[in-house]
Amino acid sequence: MSLTVDSVETVAGRQVPVEVNGLQTVPFAGVGVQRPQGHKVGPPLRTCADYPADGDKRVEAGGDMVAGLKQALEQAGLRDGMTVSTHHHFRNGDLVGNALFDAAKQLGVKDLRWFPSASFPCHEHLLQYLDDGTIHHIEGSMNGPLGDYCSRGKMRGLGVLRSHGGRYQSVQDGEVHIDIAVLAAPTADAFGNATGDRGPSACGLLGFGLADSQYADHVILVTDNLVPFPCHPWQIQGQNVDQVVVVDKVGLAERIVSGTTRVTRSPDRLLIAEYIARFVRDSGIMRQGFSFQAGAGGITLAFAMFLKEFMKEAGITASFVRGGSNQVLVEMLEEGLTPFILDGQTFDLEGVRSMRDNGGHVNTSPFTSYNYHGKGNFASMVDVVVLGATEVDVDFNANVVTHSDGRLLHGIGGWQNCLFAGCTILAVPSVRDRIPVVLESVTTMVGPGELIDVIATERGLCINPARQDLVEAARGCSVPILAIHDLKKQIDQLCGGTVAPPRLGAEFVAAIKWVDGSVIDAVRCVES
Repeated sequence: MSLTVDSVETVAGRQVPVEVNGLQTVPFAGVGVQRPQGHKVGPPLRTCADYPADGDKRVEAGGDMVAGLKQALEQAGLRDGMTVSTHHHFRNGDLVGNALFDAAKQLGVKDLRWFPSASFPCHEHLLQYLDDGTIHHIEGSMNGPLGDYCSRGKMRGLGVLRSHGGRYQSVQDGEVHIDIAVLAAPTADAFGNATGDRGPSACGLLGFGLADSQYADHVILVTDNLVPFPCHPWQIQGQNVDQVVVVDKVGLAERIVSGTTRVTRSPDRLLIAEYIARFVRDSGIMRQGFSFQAGAGGITLAFAMFLKEFMKEAGITASFVRGGSNQVLVEMLEEGLTPFILDGQTFDLEGVRSMRDNGGHVNTSPFTSYNYHGKGNFASMVDVVVLGATEVDVDFNANVVTHSDGRLLHGIGGWQNCLFAGCTILAVPSVRDRIPVVLESVTTMVGPGELIDVIATERGLCINPARQDLVEAARGCSVPILAIHDLKKQIDQLCGGTVAPPRLGAEFVAAIKWVDGSVIDAVRCVES
């Protein structure tokens, strides 16, 4: 189909569509420039008179998820064109998203906007519903097959990618109105109180469903472990829930671990991780009471392992560590290297166990962690954060959503929100599949260079010239320090010259939101 080509320019010189799915675009104007006004939106008023006096909100469907959801959606008044939302705490083990649209298809509903906190390859099943019009478009991180589908211009509307904090911001600011939220819960009671840290399908916390439970017109909870009232501790409050659907299996918890959430075994990538840990140690960032966050990629997980050993050698403890949690962070908590993990997402089953068993393992939400339109958040309180990227450029701008061929194959996650840390380090190999990662200009700008302090490769670290304090702190550091242009020159020589940019069409297929709700860049259709 033909998607919009009319564009407007951002302050960074990027062309973005003038309109995104019927709403006029607010182009990115710079970090901290645009300030919100007014008040947050509110959820609809309800009365206890409309709910069972005994608190039992169950929808009986004999454990069949599609049948249960079909009945619940009928009662909720699902209609054409509505917005339905899900969360992604089961990651590639989610079973609810597919069943939700199987039920919608049976009801004959069309043109739904799907508003997931993220999608994964397990949702390839939904391509048929994008083709037949059950789903109109997706506003949420698209990983794998759904991202590829969007890249080829096949979706009826523009895809919209937001950070985790940006998603919460869009709901509370009234940019996105959720008609029906369908939330997977590993354990719940019949009233709707729910938690994710226990039960046969325990996946950790449920923070990415919090905004949905608070602001959606109608909330359906799906669980495979119904316990007597009260389910405690609860992460979702039953006071916000309309119906509880009890099913045989809500998700495959073992699949919260994926190839991107395992420690790298690559020698080059392990060297990058060690370089970063040495830099954090030698520059004085690693000091008594410091805080850090490491992303979920293989390099950043390895960084945490190296840092852990350096902390033990120096007798240093952190004041807190920001998660996504994983086995390495749990070991640090249980060995006394930090009193707290402030967890935003659980990346392995050790993280799930720790959240259930350790009082210092705290479940948080995008509101407390990342929401830019709040009165502060945890992200800016972190001393150093280590993240990944698909591309970086000589101005330190970075891309995490498209590959070198321009295809939309990744989501933003909490990446943008983490850029506000005291020191932001991007860990990237110099080359992927013989293609340079350091470019003159990134294919898609997801993070502005002014917020990115260090780019780390196996050839050494490049420090943003705007951070002269880090340049000075790195003098005498035990890792190679390079200028970004020199690094690019080395990589280009290795690859036999610069690589031609991807062949992209004129049509926009997706908009990339910044943390304040503005549009920072857009993705264009990939030419066949």
